[in-house]
Amino acid sequence: MIARPIEIVTSFLSRELCSAVFVSHLDPKQDYAERHAPRPGMAWLNWAVRYDIDRSRKEATVSILGFFQRRAAYREGFGTITIRGRVPAELSFAGEDASVEGRCECIVPEIAGPAVVEASDPLLRESIDQAFAEPRRPPFRRTKAVVVIHEGRVVAERYAPGFGIHTRILGYSDAKSVVSALIGVLVRQGRLSIDTPAPVPEWANPADSRHGITIDHLLRMTSGLSISDSNSPVDRVARMIFLERDMARYAATCRLCAVPGNEWEYSSGNTMILSRIVRDSVGGRAIDVLRFARRELFQPVGMRDVTIEFDATGSPIGSTYLYATARDWARFGMLYLDDGVVQGRRILPEGWVRYSSMPTLNTGYGAGFWTNRIQGEVPKLHIPWSIPGAPEDTISARGNMGQFVIVIPSKRLVIVRFGLSHSRDMDHSGVGDLVTSVIAALGNTAR
Repeated sequence: MIARPIEIVTSFLSRELCSAVFVSHLDPKQDYAERHAPRPGMAWLNWAVRYDIDRSRKEATVSILGFFQRRAAYREGFGTITIRGRVPAELSFAGEDASVEGRCECIVPEIAGPAVVEASDPLLRESIDQAFAEPRRPPFRRTKAVVVIHEGRVVAERYAPGFGIHTRILGYSDAKSVVSALIGVLVRQGRLSIDTPAPVPEWANPADSRHGITIDHLLRMTSGLSISDSNSPVDRVARMIFLERDMARYAATCRLCAVPGNEWEYSSGNTMILSRIVRDSVGGRAIDVLRFARRELFQPVGMRDVTIEFDATGSPIGSTYLYATARDWARFGMLYLDDGVVQGRRILPEGWVRYSSMPTLNTGYGAGFWTNRIQGEVPKLHIPWSIPGAPEDTISARGNMGQFVIVIPSKRLVIVRFGLSHSRDMDHSGVGDLVTSVIAALGNTAR
C-alpha cells in the first residue's frame, strides 16, 4: 500500500524539479525548499529524498534513498515529460517545430516596456510591497510576482529574487481556465457544443450511464465522475497525473457517483477529459494543440512565453501544467474584460464570459473560473469561494499555493499574484487585502 504513494511523490518531484530548472530557470535547491519541503506529509520524507539534475541531458531524477526512482526530461517546446518506457516520437525531438509553427500576428498593443514597471503612486506602491511582506513565523506567503493592469497598461509590478518579467511561472489550476478558453474557441468555430453528449470514446454507447455527460458538466465540475481531488498523493487525481500514461482515459473510465449535473465536486479529472477533447478536435497530436493554442489564443492576446506540458499520448495536462510569465497570465485575464473581444477581433463566443462567470448550482464556481457571487468556504478544499473584498463581478483563475489571475471588469482591472504559500487558505486573505488596497489606491480612475 505504501509503494504507490511513494511512486507518486517521486514522479511528481521529478516532473516539477525538471520544469523548475529548464522551463522556469529557477534554482532547484531553493525551489525544493520553498515549493516542496513544506508540503503536508513531506516532513517525513524530506530527509530521504535524493534528486539529481542532469543539465546536459536536461533531465531530473528523484528517488527515496535510491528506491522508487523516477525520471523526467525536458523537451524544447513541450516542457517536461515523465519517462515511462518509450518516449513518444513527437515529444522527444520536435522542439524546433514546436517553437516556430502555429504563430499569428499579435493584435494587442504593448502593455508595458521592457523594464519592470514601478508604481508611481505611493499608495499603489505600498499595496504591492505589502503583498510581499512576510509574517514573523510560518507559514510564509512567499509571493513571487505581482502585476497590476489598469485600462490596458501595467501600472505596477514586482518580482521576488530569482523571478522576473521573463520567468515562466507554473499556474497549477490556473491552467483549467485556459482550457475553458480553448473550449470556447472551438465552440465559436462550431466544432464543439457544450450541451450535447461530450465526444468521449469511453462513453460513446448510449446505454453507458456516462453517455449524457456534456462539456458543460465537465467545465462546471458536475460530471458526477468518481475521481476525487484532495491534493493528496493517495487520491485518484494524483494517480492520474503522476502514474498514468493516458491521463484522460483513466479519468473517463471512472464510474459515476452522482447524476451528471446534480452535484458539484472539484476534480482535475474533468479538465483532463476536456484537454483530450481539445487535442482530438484540432488534429490529435501535441503539436496540433500547440499550433492551435498559439494561433487562436496565445498570439492574438499577446501571450508570447507559454509552455504547455503533455502526457504520453499528446494530451495537454490542462488541469495543472501550464507555465507563462506573470505578464502573459495578465494578458490572458484581459481577454475577459470585453466579452472575449480583443481589438475588435472576437476570440471567444459572444456571451462566453458571462457563461464562464455564471455560478454552478449553489457554488461560487462557474465554467472554468471562480466567481465572487457567494460567501463561505469550498467543501474539502478549505478556501473561500470569493476573493475577499473584491467586487461581485470579479472572476478569477486560481491555482495551488496561491496562483491568482483576478479579473474585475467593472474596474477595468486585472491583478495577478503568484507565490508559494502553504497556508491553509493559500493566502486568499492576503490576496484579498491586495485587491482591496489596489482598488483604493487607483481611486476614481479604477471606476
